[in-house]
Amino acid sequence: MSFIYSIIDTVLPFSWLSPEFMKNALLAVILAAPLFGMLGSVVVSNQMAFFSDAIGHSALTGIAIGVILGIKEPLVSMIGFSLFLGAAIISVKCRGKSSADTIIGVFSSTAVALGIVLLSATGNFAKYQRYLVGDILSIKPVEILDLFVSLVILIVIFLFFYNKMLLTNLHGTFARSRGIKTFFIEMIFALLTAAIVTISIRWTGLLVINSLLVLPAASGKMISRNARRYILLSVLISLASCIIGLSLSWYIGSASGATIVLVNAFVFIICFFVGILRKN
Repeated sequence: MSFIYSIIDTVLPFSWLSPEFMKNALLAVILAAPLFGMLGSVVVSNQMAFFSDAIGHSALTGIAIGVILGIKEPLVSMIGFSLFLGAAIISVKCRGKSSADTIIGVFSSTAVALGIVLLSATGNFAKYQRYLVGDILSIKPVEILDLFVSLVILIVIFLFFYNKMLLTNLHGTFARSRGIKTFFIEMIFALLTAAIVTISIRWTGLLVINSLLVLPAASGKMISRNARRYILLSVLISLASCIIGLSLSWYIGSASGATIVLVNAFVFIICFFVGILRKN
């Protein structure tokens, strides 16, 4: 890592990047921003913003189950439960008659309540409150590698399945008539979202993770005219907001995740007015 740190010092000689933990945080957001931008574009296009929020808030339940089962690493139980929840939501959504938001709401509220009950009953709620707000400044080099691997997997899946995801979202019946297994495609999207959201929660916090996914994509959608530009703009907006938010949090002493979300919200407002001006 020392070689990468020296490159950062040479290319970006800013005071806020002097500490080693800020360099780690910068590397993390550089990897996480494309994750949020790319995945967020699918979340927004599928009108499934509430789904990623449900996955994020279910993290407490995953932690609680891990505590009960004696799993020492919370991330293992968090990912396991989020994958189960994501698969359950998509299975009921595809086979049931209720609307997607109703199904997600049922699973989300149940999972959150169960997590709070289990953690409070075992006396561990206060111990894991840090997952509510996250702390990207505490990220370690080995955890940065987790983000890198996640990004590579996401890019590979996008290369092979993005068009099918897009067609499934636009017209499920037509997609099925073209031989696309829409249930399989939706399940890939659900499990991918669940895994990436859960991996990122440790540093972003479950209270703001959904905003980091939705806001860049929502901003990009308002000023883009095709799918390719939409993804590119989502990634660029996410990257710029993450870096600006991280640097601002250093200077004003605020929580990094929440500051990044506020920068994203500001960009969203700008894109909103740009979109209106274009229409006029």
